[in-house]
Amino acid sequence: MKRVFALVAFLVLIGTSVHGQQLDPISQWATIAANTYQVVPNIVYTKANGYDLKLDVITAKQRSPARPTIIFIHGGGWILGAKEEDMVPLPYLAKGMNVVKVEYRLASVSLAPAAVEDCRCALRWVYYNAKEYGFDTTRLVVAGGSAGGHLALMTGMLDPTAGFDNACAYSFGHEPIKVAAIVNYFGITDVADLLEGPNRQDYAVVWLGSQPNRMELAKRLSPLNHVRSGLPPIITFHGDLDTEVPYQHGVRLHEALDRAGVPNQLVTIPGGGHGGWTREQILKSQEAIFSFLEKYGILSRESQPADR
Repeated sequence: MKRVFALVAFLVLIGTSVHGQQLDPISQWATIAANTYQVVPNIVYTKANGYDLKLDVITAKQRSPARPTIIFIHGGGWILGAKEEDMVPLPYLAKGMNVVKVEYRLASVSLAPAAVEDCRCALRWVYYNAKEYGFDTTRLVVAGGSAGGHLALMTGMLDPTAGFDNACAYSFGHEPIKVAAIVNYFGITDVADLLEGPNRQDYAVVWLGSQPNRMELAKRLSPLNHVRSGLPPIITFHGDLDTEVPYQHGVRLHEALDRAGVPNQLVTIPGGGHGGWTREQILKSQEAIFSFLEKYGILSRESQPADR
């Protein structure tokens, strides 16, 4: 609950007038956002290994009409991180979208493929609770960075026949669910590439553990191996100096999507590492995302925050 109050306080603080100056439109929105939006934290969307898996929903108090919704998945190499740690979804909220922030089982709780199964369950929860929270199921966007980018790709690209939807089939069924777009910030696209060889990363080794079939499983968990026609539009951002997730992961995904005829865009961040980009790079990235979502009908150029 403290985190909820902190978010509300932040929204009010950034919108406060300074020395009596008139508030600009963004500050006006931020000032009244606390009275316009509702934060529903720590909703249990499923249980696994005796563990309650939770998500946070930030939605306009006025639930009609249903709004486009971004499902944001945090990063941390599948071994670290939490849904409360960042404010990346704030620009989407300001654009009039609902926000869902997802928790999943880290490696310390359960090894791969648990995180993928959890995120797929979270997507199904969003779909089956759309009416209650005002989610427009025709305009669902899944997004994340690093391991969260990988999970966003897997969540939005997988078909139930891939075998990662079984964990919540009893609760939410097994029918195919499509998202409208995927936003991938420097996500892993070839998990096997990070297990052995020059691109080996300890976080990937920990996530797969000592499972006897770990290389086979890593291939099944690689978005590159799920590219096919009919996928939703995908936009990828990747720094060309990234040392934690090689830049080629983004390039190879872009090339594979092109071959399959999937609408996609690769935005290279010159000199960019694994995040930590400049203010200008971050702003241009966000502008590119909104343009991408407008192009595919998820947002309109006239999209306004819920309070207007």
